Amino acid sequence: MFQTITHTPQATRSIAAQLAELLEPGDVLTLSGDLGAGKTTFTQGLAEGLGVADRVNSPTFTLIREYEGRIPLYHMDVYRLGEQAAAEDLGIDEYLYGDGVSVIEWAEYIESLLPEDHLQIKIRSLAESEREITISGQGDRSARIVEELNRRCRI
Repeated sequence: MFQTITHTPQATRSIAAQLAELLEPGDVLTLSGDLGAGKTTFTQGLAEGLGVADRVNSPTFTLIREYEGRIPLYHMDVYRLGEQAAAEDLGIDEYLYGDGVSVIEWAEYIESLLPEDHLQIKIRSLAESEREITISGQGDRSARIVEELNRRCRI
């Protein structure tokens, strides 16, 4: 497990950008945290680390946003679909097993669709701009990513 506390949005983006350096096509990340915890800020850092030039916004009202970078980034938010998300034929599995990096907010609603190997990222708000970020790996590849992040990471 990797765990850190950031004190600014820039530091949160920096952690995510460093994680992005370790990602490959097909990697799946789940993001959890309360509203305003910093999930979109974290995703902006991932996008920066993946070489995405476009501005990254929350996909709350569009479900999936696609961004082009050195690796495509698929940013999903399945909150609005709730419990029915896994039952809907949304083509999410095409993203999860595709040629990009998938970042999913509220992934607990599609847990049955997730690959066994994925990264779980939890962001907890401690104060106005202070965040606790916990990253754990489910599966061999994701566990290796977390180990490498622990070796490399610097805020």
